Amino acid sequence: MLVKSFGSAVHGIKATTITIEVSVSKGINFFLVGLPDNAVRESQQRIATALESNGFKLPKQRVVINMAPADIRKEGAAYDLPLAVGILAASEQIKADLLPDYVVMGELSLDGSVQPIRGVLPIAIQAREEGFKGLFVPISNAREAAVVNNLDVFGVENLKQVIDFFNGISSLKPTVVDTRAEFMTHANEYDVDFVDVKGQENVKRAFEVAAAGGHNLIMIGPPGAGKTMLAKRLPTIIPPLTLREALETTKIHSVAGKIDGNTSLMTRRPFRSPHHTISDVALVGGGTYPQPGEISLAHNGVLFLDELPEFRRTVLEVMRQPLEDRMITISRAKFSVEYPASFMLVASMNPCPCGYYNHPEKDCVCSPGVVQKYLNKISGPLLDRIDIHIEVVPVPFDKLAETPAAEPSTSVRERVMKARTVQEERFIEWKDVYCNAQMSSKLIRKFCILDDAGNALLKNAMERLGLSARAYDRILKVSRTIADLDGSDAIRPDHLAEAIQYRSLDRDTWMG
Repeated sequence: MLVKSFGSAVHGIKATTITIEVSVSKGINFFLVGLPDNAVRESQQRIATALESNGFKLPKQRVVINMAPADIRKEGAAYDLPLAVGILAASEQIKADLLPDYVVMGELSLDGSVQPIRGVLPIAIQAREEGFKGLFVPISNAREAAVVNNLDVFGVENLKQVIDFFNGISSLKPTVVDTRAEFMTHANEYDVDFVDVKGQENVKRAFEVAAAGGHNLIMIGPPGAGKTMLAKRLPTIIPPLTLREALETTKIHSVAGKIDGNTSLMTRRPFRSPHHTISDVALVGGGTYPQPGEISLAHNGVLFLDELPEFRRTVLEVMRQPLEDRMITISRAKFSVEYPASFMLVASMNPCPCGYYNHPEKDCVCSPGVVQKYLNKISGPLLDRIDIHIEVVPVPFDKLAETPAAEPSTSVRERVMKARTVQEERFIEWKDVYCNAQMSSKLIRKFCILDDAGNALLKNAMERLGLSARAYDRILKVSRTIADLDGSDAIRPDHLAEAIQYRSLDRDTWMG
């Protein structure tokens, strides 16, 4: 008897429906074809033992299983459940009537319990698009899949529940998640707030500008000045995720296996802070079967690189292309995978190995030339891609001891959101452009027009600081954001002057 069940394969953040054709006929042997990897081939032993544990058996006949389309590689143990259901239906141990209406995915333990899998959200989206009635997934993945509406999502704990459902012995209650209510409830929940930051008004202003325009930022300052504290609070002033962004972000984390059983939808912007010992592949993504890296996990959020010069040079250089294109393509001999990587880069660094170069009170003990050598660990092209350079100085005691609280994140976020609204209206005709940092050269020429005084000021700064053409574009983008925060249609010289001062690492004082 020939029976078809349905599973799904995830490549990148998209899923493809897999048709599992099972034929049980006279003879002996077990054949599994359709480009399965070793984990899928090993499923025979898991399925046989799981069936025996639940009072069923692997047919002692000729079993041929084809996983179509055959040119897509099938990876992982998530096909155990659809293979088991197909074998049972083909050997007439369960009814096959309902199989065409459902996608089934899950890894089987030897006792028949169903283990969690990765990439459930893309699978659910694809199942709905192809008109399936429902989806069977492990119970711990059910809330994640239930974000997709117009699809019955059944979370199962063991193989017996699936068998009883298809045999009509018992029914299962679909998991229901009110996506919009869940999104609105948790969208503004943060454990940190800018109200905790004493002093550092100029740095907080730079963070506000960065958040308003989506600009990359680097902080330079001695140990204990508050660089990490400030960076962790940046997501609290960035506008909340839209529902579209939340779904896109959740898909990436789902593929990477970062969604726990209690989470249905990611409602807060990601904040990723990898250690400086990270490898190239871990940062950008990759591996034999490509997985998203830290830059993709930070999509629609913040990637914080603490102690930037301590990262290996090769690790930093691989970020140059994703910073420009906001997309990373991982290519292999037979296929390539694209992961989105639209993130805000926030970096911090000490000015020298001892950390006290340019410190107002402590003396630097580094030998001559060491400061320049330390700064040279970061290439010029990478620095050019960072819009805002800001110096962070230690907070004096009288500021730390101040009783009045600083401005809370909610107040700063309101100003940021007003500026972002202006930008959304400005770029309404341009797809995939939502903020000033994403402007192309063509858009810069259109929206960053300077008067004579502004041109003279910028020309003088370019000549004195020796700025590159890319730095010129960055200054114009930042000045456009400052004007938006100020509610001004035109970029005035004072907006331009503030943007120029955010190029600290281009100044001669940092030449060692």
